[in-house]
Amino acid sequence: MSNHKMTEPVNRLQGSMPKVGIRPTIDGRRKGVRESLEEQTMNMAKSAAKLITENLRHSNGMPVECVIADTNIGGFAEAAQCAEKFKRENVGVSLTVTPCWCYGSETMDTDPLIPKAVWGFNGTERPGAVYLAAVLAAHSQKGLPAFGIYGRDVQDSGDSSIPEDVKEMLLRFVKSGLAVATMKDKAYLSMGNVSMGIAGSIVDQGFFQKYLGMRVECVDMVEFLRRIDEEIYDKAEFEKALSWVQANCKEGADDNAPEEQRSRKQKDDDWKMCVKMTLIAKDLMVGNPELAKIGYGEEALGHNALISGFQGQRQWTDYKCNGDFLETMLNTSFDWNGIRESFVVATENDALNGVPMLFGHLLTNTAQIFSDVRTYWSPEAIERVTGWKPEGLAKDGFIHLINSGSTTLDGTGEMTEGGKPVMKPFWDITSDDVDNCLKATEFRPADTGYFRGGGYSTDFLTKGGMACTMSRINLIDGLGPVLQIAEGWTAEVPNEVHEVLDARTNPTWPTTWFVPRCEKAEGPFRDVYSVMANWGANHGAISYGHIGADLITLASMLRIPVSMHNVPEAKIFRPSTWSAFGMNKEGSDYRACEKFGPVYG
Repeated sequence: MSNHKMTEPVNRLQGSMPKVGIRPTIDGRRKGVRESLEEQTMNMAKSAAKLITENLRHSNGMPVECVIADTNIGGFAEAAQCAEKFKRENVGVSLTVTPCWCYGSETMDTDPLIPKAVWGFNGTERPGAVYLAAVLAAHSQKGLPAFGIYGRDVQDSGDSSIPEDVKEMLLRFVKSGLAVATMKDKAYLSMGNVSMGIAGSIVDQGFFQKYLGMRVECVDMVEFLRRIDEEIYDKAEFEKALSWVQANCKEGADDNAPEEQRSRKQKDDDWKMCVKMTLIAKDLMVGNPELAKIGYGEEALGHNALISGFQGQRQWTDYKCNGDFLETMLNTSFDWNGIRESFVVATENDALNGVPMLFGHLLTNTAQIFSDVRTYWSPEAIERVTGWKPEGLAKDGFIHLINSGSTTLDGTGEMTEGGKPVMKPFWDITSDDVDNCLKATEFRPADTGYFRGGGYSTDFLTKGGMACTMSRINLIDGLGPVLQIAEGWTAEVPNEVHEVLDARTNPTWPTTWFVPRCEKAEGPFRDVYSVMANWGANHGAISYGHIGADLITLASMLRIPVSMHNVPEAKIFRPSTWSAFGMNKEGSDYRACEKFGPVYG
């Protein structure tokens, strides 16, 4: 087995990591009342901080830090002192906690750009829940939506434990809030322009600016040619990467007709080109200090891109190697430098699929699968074509997720935990996991009908049985962005069945057989076909785990309504103000998002 080393957690981007600010609020009455509550109130803040720091990390592996106000907050003067401290400490998420009555509008956080929640202790000795209701009313009245966190069961005043339902809400809120704060002031790097008329690659700069607090940086794909021709890349890393690729990346069969196949020399040159393109895309996103050493100080800085997209088709791929290897390796949690945080790179520059990939990455700390939502296979059609009667998860049919040449190697499902296929945060990935992903993958010479310029496509079959969530952002004229969510599982399909079905599309591309959870009598989740029929675009972002509830919480923070989902109602967690917009949760989501508008608009 190889020894793939773990890289140290590092912030690849400009700007420090956002922190979680905790605001213990208290009844301001002195001479007995406040004094009796000081210790309990501050301990509640410390308990929340302990829960957060022990359970959450940033996607880059760095620890999540909490900042607690210097004193309990009994009125506006102390609230202002806390706000000043939070500015100094780069707080991006605000959590107010209290076991008692406090003065709502005097103690609340009024920063409109920071996601905020209030945890009111459910106890009878002091009315923490009464304060919770009062301050949430103040937030609603002042147009500053906040999440209300309130335990189901009454606790005794001396009970410092955090109930499980409260833990779930606290962590969901903080994870989502940190995602919001991490995106702010970062960039989407558009490498190229619109790919084959795909609407998602018509990169809408206003959407990124107003809804995500991000900017869009653009480079033409000719920049790749310039950097290759003028050798603006780290030559030592290139040699290291090429040696690693030759030792670890299996070249698969060439399915092109003999007269269309590239010569061995052309294929070897293609490997070099693919590696150089990968290095250049990485340098464009996050910079590389090695470039300054060879006289390219501007290029060394990069574009501070948290996410990017590569146009590729067709102007580039009709001429040069496709971007499949580039996208696969950057989206993977390891490369020649070791095991490290995956990047987020959208195929065909589909920014509207890249954004939910980014959401999933920030919420789960794992790599993300980019796929075409290609074909619904009914059980009848499967049996007619292959002779196999679908069973298990596949009994009602499945959706063929197959990207046109790339996806993260984490998506093979070859990482294991307890003997089951998983996708892991990079800090949990083992050297054996890396070897298993590489062994399950072939890099196939590109289909020159699609990719005249050559290159290598990534070919694997995702293992079945992994819980996963597919999501997608769509922009609707007159409405704005909407989010679609479908929780489900990867399906296990006999290899001979897979080969028959896969060959009908393209056997050189990576496949995931996906079964959404369908439990409703009507609507888009009444069956697998309906999910496919209601999906709003040709692409989907697939994240490990059932994270629909987290996506819903994050979307509400960004004022992006959810147009379809199959998340159990009990798990839906949005700002308390949403309940004022009607009794139907999805209708109220649309009305609230429209009323409050984009956070940075």
